[in-house]
Amino acid sequence: MILASNSPRRKEILENFGFNLKVITKNIDEVSDEEDIIKRIEDIARKKVSAVAEVYPNEFVVGADTVVVVDDKILGKPKDEKDIYEMLHSLSGKSHKVITSFSFVNISKNISISDSEVSEVYFKNITDEEISWYIDTKEPFDKAGSYGIQGKGSYFVERIDGDFFAVMGFPIGKFVRTLAKNSISLDDIKKL
Repeated sequence: MILASNSPRRKEILENFGFNLKVITKNIDEVSDEEDIIKRIEDIARKKVSAVAEVYPNEFVVGADTVVVVDDKILGKPKDEKDIYEMLHSLSGKSHKVITSFSFVNISKNISISDSEVSEVYFKNITDEEISWYIDTKEPFDKAGSYGIQGKGSYFVERIDGDFFAVMGFPIGKFVRTLAKNSISLDDIKKL
């Protein structure tokens, strides 16, 4: 199976479940005309996967997109340290939504599946000193919302309501259940 993402977290989650992956990505404009936030994130995930699937029409291709939403504002990956400070300050002491959408395509088999998982994450109050410490770890630079729940960013998390793996970058449970609903069994996974 092809993973249309450079995310080491997505690769780790899928490989730990038993998928054999090749990572192949295409650069796309990560934009969507969809009004609804969840549909917009699904559309972007689908575009990422479709760009690769068009080149490899006989392969199964999977990909995802994750965003953090706080106060109706979407937080993607930070551009710089200033961005990290602003994002973490906006998350401090409150809850936010993490939306991860996935897409699974095989053009020759006429398979195109997309779905999403929404989780609620609650943060403790974060000090400037803690943000500086976190920036020094280099961890927040490539992560939506400027934190990784599976790493040192877990220090900020008081609790989550939802799917830990979706917050990490890929809702593996929902993905596998969705495959099963589409007649792809657990035994088929190693063959993908």
